[in-house]
Amino acid sequence: MRVYNSKEWFTATVLFHRSDTFRKLLPFLVLMAVYSWGIAYWELEYLKLSEKSWIKNITMVHNLLGFVLSLLLVFRTNTAYDRWWEARKQWGTLTNVSRTLAIKLNAFIKEDDEVSRSFFRKTIPLFAEAVFHFLRSDYVKFMLDEQEHPELTTLDEQKHGPNQVASLIFTKVNALYQDKAISGEQFIILNDELQSLTNVCGACERIKNTPIPLSYSSFIKKFVMAYAVTLPVGFVFSMGYFVVAAVPFIFYVLASLELIGESIEEPFGTDTDDLPIDKIAQNIKKHVSEVLKP
Repeated sequence: MRVYNSKEWFTATVLFHRSDTFRKLLPFLVLMAVYSWGIAYWELEYLKLSEKSWIKNITMVHNLLGFVLSLLLVFRTNTAYDRWWEARKQWGTLTNVSRTLAIKLNAFIKEDDEVSRSFFRKTIPLFAEAVFHFLRSDYVKFMLDEQEHPELTTLDEQKHGPNQVASLIFTKVNALYQDKAISGEQFIILNDELQSLTNVCGACERIKNTPIPLSYSSFIKKFVMAYAVTLPVGFVFSMGYFVVAAVPFIFYVLASLELIGESIEEPFGTDTDDLPIDKIAQNIKKHVSEVLKP
């Protein structure tokens, strides 16, 4: 994710960043300009059509379809942004739950119980790490610190990593309750936090595994392409050869909205606009270590 100054107009309008839509659409823009020139030459120089031709009335259809297309693109980008913002809220919830769980465990566990403190100091950030790797790839990588924890060596990288880590945390909390290290009321309080961890993981999985329906995304792309391809046919009579510049520009605006939606609808990737979930996981590890310090 790129941090920028939203009030800086010069940088935003002049400079291109890695995910700028102009770079991706440049071949299509050149092709659209050549196509528009060909249509203009064919109608004005070869067919020698006049402004009285019925073809110029095609612009009325474009005016009507342009309104419908704008509504579709607005809904497309809003839907994609909702997915992005929902993912950010879930990782914000994961950060808060991890901090709260560490604060409560720090208060409940005795100061001389370094074994339990070390365990939670490792496993709480490990859950965030497991969710991060689970969302970024098909395999989960577990980070082991300098202190040995035999229970962590049983984690299977081929299985659902966050579930395994959450199960280890709950098992340890239950063991503390059975050993009378925490009371029943404290066990219930901690259970609510542990349930919140799995809820966040499930919500992130829902976002990752449920993309925008293919039929909807495909229809918008076809609609944009058909709209742009037919533009120079009717506008040649009012614009002349200026359609060589106007049509690619209109196509750039419409296609860019679709590309922006594609970019932000997958918030767990590695694009510039995706969420920095790796850094959020690192911050969780830092904050939990500060609370459950040795």
